[in-house]
Amino acid sequence: MRNIQRFDVADTYHHVYARGLNRAPVFVDDADKDYLLYLLSRHLSIRPVKTANGYSYPHYRGSIELLSYCVMDNHFHFLLYQVQQGSMSGFMQSVMSGYSAYYNKKHSRRGPVFESRFRSVVVDEDPYLLHVSRYIHLNPRSWRKYRHSSLPHIRKRTEPEWLQAGKILEPYSSRSDYVEFVADYEEHKRMLDSLKHQLAD
Repeated sequence: MRNIQRFDVADTYHHVYARGLNRAPVFVDDADKDYLLYLLSRHLSIRPVKTANGYSYPHYRGSIELLSYCVMDNHFHFLLYQVQQGSMSGFMQSVMSGYSAYYNKKHSRRGPVFESRFRSVVVDEDPYLLHVSRYIHLNPRSWRKYRHSSLPHIRKRTEPEWLQAGKILEPYSSRSDYVEFVADYEEHKRMLDSLKHQLAD
Protein backbone atom coordinates (compact mmCIF):
# COMPACT_ATOMS: atom_id res chain seq x y z
CA MET A 1 0.00 0.00 0.00
CA ARG A 2 2.96 2.28 0.51
CA ASN A 3 3.25 3.28 -3.12
CA ILE A 4 -0.41 4.29 -3.57
CA GLN A 5 -0.81 6.36 -0.43
CA ARG A 6 -0.68 10.15 -0.69
CA PHE A 7 0.86 11.96 2.27
CA ASP A 8 -0.38 15.48 1.68
CA VAL A 9 2.02 17.32 3.96
CA ALA A 10 4.08 20.45 3.37
CA ASP A 11 7.87 20.21 3.08
CA THR A 12 7.99 16.59 1.95
CA TYR A 13 9.89 14.73 -0.78
CA HIS A 14 8.04 12.37 -3.12
CA HIS A 15 9.09 9.81 -5.71
CA VAL A 16 6.23 10.07 -8.21
CA TYR A 17 5.67 7.82 -11.18
CA ALA A 18 3.00 6.67 -13.63
CA ARG A 19 2.81 3.99 -16.31
CA GLY A 20 0.90 3.70 -19.54
CA LEU A 21 -2.38 1.81 -19.55
CA ASN A 22 -1.58 -1.92 -19.50
CA ARG A 23 2.07 -0.79 -19.47
CA ALA A 24 1.78 0.12 -23.15
CA PRO A 25 4.06 2.84 -24.57
CA VAL A 26 2.62 6.30 -24.05
CA PHE A 27 5.71 8.19 -25.26
CA VAL A 28 5.94 6.78 -28.75
CA ASP A 29 8.66 9.09 -30.04
CA ASP A 30 10.92 11.93 -28.95
CA ALA A 31 8.20 14.46 -29.74
CA ASP A 32 5.94 12.84 -27.12
CA LYS A 33 8.70 12.94 -24.51
CA ASP A 34 9.46 16.55 -25.43
CA TYR A 35 5.82 17.46 -24.93
CA LEU A 36 5.85 16.11 -21.38
CA LEU A 37 8.93 18.22 -20.69
CA TYR A 38 7.12 21.21 -22.19
CA LEU A 39 4.31 20.62 -19.68
CA LEU A 40 6.85 20.65 -16.86
CA SER A 41 8.18 23.96 -18.10
CA ARG A 42 4.65 25.32 -18.53
CA HIS A 43 3.70 24.67 -14.91
CA LEU A 44 7.07 25.22 -13.18
CA SER A 45 8.52 28.19 -15.05
CA ILE A 46 9.49 31.28 -13.10
CA ARG A 47 6.86 33.34 -14.90
CA PRO A 48 3.30 32.03 -15.46
CA VAL A 49 2.63 30.83 -19.00
CA LYS A 50 -0.55 32.04 -20.69
CA THR A 51 -2.87 30.48 -23.24
CA ALA A 52 -3.52 32.05 -26.63
CA ASN A 53 -6.61 33.66 -25.04
CA GLY A 54 -4.56 35.26 -22.28
CA TYR A 55 -5.46 32.91 -19.44
CA SER A 56 -2.67 31.66 -17.18
CA TYR A 57 -2.03 27.95 -16.96
CA PRO A 58 -1.88 26.58 -13.38
CA HIS A 59 1.42 27.77 -11.93
CA TYR A 60 3.25 25.76 -9.25
CA ARG A 61 6.56 27.58 -9.04
CA GLY A 62 7.28 28.10 -5.34
CA SER A 63 4.94 25.33 -4.23
CA ILE A 64 6.57 22.41 -6.10
CA GLU A 65 10.24 21.78 -6.89
CA LEU A 66 11.27 19.22 -9.50
CA LEU A 67 14.61 17.74 -8.37
CA SER A 68 15.08 15.06 -11.04
CA TYR A 69 13.13 13.26 -13.75
CA CYS A 70 13.30 10.59 -16.41
CA VAL A 71 10.81 9.93 -19.21
CA MET A 72 10.84 6.39 -20.64
CA ASP A 73 8.69 4.84 -23.38
CA ASN A 74 5.90 3.59 -21.12
CA HIS A 75 6.41 5.45 -17.85
CA PHE A 76 8.00 8.45 -16.17
CA HIS A 77 9.64 9.21 -12.83
CA PHE A 78 9.74 12.52 -10.96
CA LEU A 79 11.46 13.37 -7.70
CA LEU A 80 9.45 16.24 -6.23
CA TYR A 81 9.67 18.45 -3.19
CA GLN A 82 6.23 19.62 -2.07
CA VAL A 83 6.59 23.02 -0.45
CA GLN A 84 2.91 23.70 0.10
CA GLN A 85 0.32 21.17 1.20
CA GLY A 86 -1.94 20.05 -1.65
CA SER A 87 0.26 21.35 -4.44
CA MET A 88 1.58 17.99 -5.68
CA SER A 89 -1.87 16.62 -6.55
CA GLY A 90 -2.73 19.76 -8.50
CA PHE A 91 0.59 19.74 -10.31
CA MET A 92 0.35 16.08 -11.29
CA GLN A 93 -3.23 16.48 -12.44
CA SER A 94 -2.21 19.42 -14.64
CA VAL A 95 0.71 17.52 -16.19
CA MET A 96 -1.07 14.20 -16.72
CA SER A 97 -4.35 15.62 -18.00
CA GLY A 98 -2.43 17.95 -20.32
CA TYR A 99 -0.40 15.05 -21.71
CA SER A 100 -3.45 12.78 -22.06
CA ALA A 101 -5.29 15.44 -24.07
CA TYR A 102 -2.24 15.88 -26.33
CA TYR A 103 -1.75 12.12 -26.78
CA ASN A 104 -5.40 11.36 -27.53
CA LYS A 105 -5.60 14.16 -30.07
CA LYS A 106 -2.35 13.14 -31.77
CA HIS A 107 -3.36 9.48 -32.01
CA SER A 108 -7.09 10.03 -32.65
CA ARG A 109 -8.19 8.09 -29.60
CA ARG A 110 -10.25 8.51 -26.43
CA GLY A 111 -10.05 7.28 -22.88
CA PRO A 112 -7.34 7.02 -20.24
CA VAL A 113 -3.70 7.08 -21.25
CA PHE A 114 -2.13 6.15 -17.91
CA GLU A 115 -3.00 3.10 -15.82
CA SER A 116 -3.77 5.17 -12.75
CA ARG A 117 -3.83 8.72 -11.49
CA PHE A 118 -0.23 8.54 -10.30
CA ARG A 119 1.70 6.80 -7.56
CA SER A 120 3.91 8.37 -4.97
CA VAL A 121 6.27 7.26 -2.25
CA VAL A 122 7.25 9.67 0.48
CA VAL A 123 11.03 9.98 0.78
CA ASP A 124 11.57 10.73 4.45
CA GLU A 125 15.29 10.04 4.92
CA ASP A 126 18.20 11.92 3.34
CA PRO A 127 20.20 8.85 2.22
CA TYR A 128 17.09 7.40 0.58
CA LEU A 129 16.54 10.69 -1.26
CA LEU A 130 19.92 10.33 -2.97
CA HIS A 131 19.31 6.68 -3.82
CA VAL A 132 15.97 7.56 -5.40
CA SER A 133 17.58 10.23 -7.56
CA ARG A 134 20.19 7.68 -8.64
CA TYR A 135 17.53 5.09 -9.39
CA ILE A 136 15.64 7.58 -11.56
CA HIS A 137 18.76 8.54 -13.51
CA LEU A 138 19.79 4.92 -14.11
CA ASN A 139 16.50 3.95 -15.77
CA PRO A 140 17.81 4.23 -19.36
CA ARG A 141 20.57 1.93 -20.58
CA SER A 142 22.50 4.87 -22.01
CA TRP A 143 21.89 6.90 -18.87
CA ARG A 144 24.88 9.22 -19.26
CA LYS A 145 23.58 10.75 -22.50
CA TYR A 146 19.86 10.00 -22.35
CA ARG A 147 18.17 13.18 -23.57
CA HIS A 148 14.91 12.87 -21.63
CA SER A 149 16.49 12.68 -18.21
CA SER A 150 17.66 15.42 -15.89
CA LEU A 151 21.15 13.92 -15.50
CA PRO A 152 22.75 15.36 -18.68
CA HIS A 153 21.56 18.82 -17.62
CA ILE A 154 22.92 18.35 -14.12
CA ARG A 155 26.24 17.05 -15.43
CA LYS A 156 26.69 19.90 -17.93
CA ARG A 157 25.23 22.72 -15.77
CA THR A 158 22.50 23.29 -18.36
CA GLU A 159 19.43 22.91 -16.14
CA PRO A 160 16.33 24.65 -17.48
CA GLU A 161 14.79 27.08 -15.01
CA TRP A 162 12.03 24.61 -14.10
CA LEU A 163 14.51 21.99 -12.86
CA GLN A 164 15.74 22.68 -9.32
CA ALA A 165 18.34 20.03 -8.56
CA GLY A 166 20.07 21.83 -5.70
CA LYS A 167 18.73 19.58 -2.96
CA ILE A 168 20.23 16.43 -4.47
CA LEU A 169 23.54 18.13 -5.32
CA GLU A 170 23.97 19.74 -1.91
CA PRO A 171 25.83 16.80 -0.27
CA TYR A 172 28.48 16.73 -3.03
CA SER A 173 31.47 18.98 -3.50
CA SER A 174 31.00 18.96 -7.28
CA ARG A 175 28.61 17.80 -9.96
CA SER A 176 31.12 15.23 -11.13
CA ASP A 177 31.03 13.72 -7.62
CA TYR A 178 27.28 13.26 -7.97
CA VAL A 179 27.72 11.61 -11.39
CA GLU A 180 30.31 9.29 -9.84
CA PHE A 181 27.78 8.42 -7.14
CA VAL A 182 25.31 7.46 -9.85
CA ALA A 183 27.93 5.45 -11.76
CA ASP A 184 29.16 3.59 -8.67
CA TYR A 185 25.82 1.85 -8.34
CA GLU A 186 25.92 0.78 -11.98
CA GLU A 187 29.40 -0.71 -11.52
CA HIS A 188 28.36 -2.40 -8.28
CA LYS A 189 25.29 -3.92 -9.92
CA ARG A 190 27.32 -5.07 -12.94
CA MET A 191 29.79 -6.80 -10.61
CA LEU A 192 27.00 -8.56 -8.70
CA ASP A 193 25.32 -9.65 -11.93
CA SER A 194 28.64 -11.01 -13.18
CA LEU A 195 29.21 -12.95 -9.97
CA LYS A 196 25.70 -14.41 -10.11
CA HIS A 197 26.33 -15.49 -13.70
CA GLN A 198 29.65 -17.16 -12.77
CA LEU A 199 28.07 -18.97 -9.85
CA ALA A 200 25.29 -20.23 -12.09
CA ASP A 201 27.75 -21.77 -14.62
